[in-house]
Amino acid sequence: MKEQVLEKIKAQIEERMNTSWEAMQAAQASANEESKSSAGDKYETARAMGQLDRDMHARQYEQARQERVIIERIDANLILKQGSLGALITTSMGIFFLAVSVGQIKIENQIVMVVSPQSPIGSILMGKKVGDTFEFRGKNCVIEQLQ
Repeated sequence: MKEQVLEKIKAQIEERMNTSWEAMQAAQASANEESKSSAGDKYETARAMGQLDRDMHARQYEQARQERVIIERIDANLILKQGSLGALITTSMGIFFLAVSVGQIKIENQIVMVVSPQSPIGSILMGKKVGDTFEFRGKNCVIEQLQ
């Protein structure tokens, strides 16, 4: 199941990267196409707005690229004994994968929450072993399985 989770995460990140790259290129092209008009400031404002859009998409692209680097470092075959990066953790509350914040994905009719170790639930799961208990949002939970 871990391999399937990783593949789905990679596909989502690649899609985000492609979307951000295309939007960045479109914003740059739009800014470059603005021609000087008699309105004066309108030309400069449109170019500046295009550049701001391009920069925003460039940041999104870079964030997705960094997430891809993290995902590529995870070995799906490594069986972990405690919560750490790359751990697939089954709890009484649900299934979690510690990697990057992607949110819910569906694998084999099961919902897996893909969270970063820095997220509230991720930081709680870090270092936990099978049988350990924890409290999250007022609920007592137990670690049932680790992969």
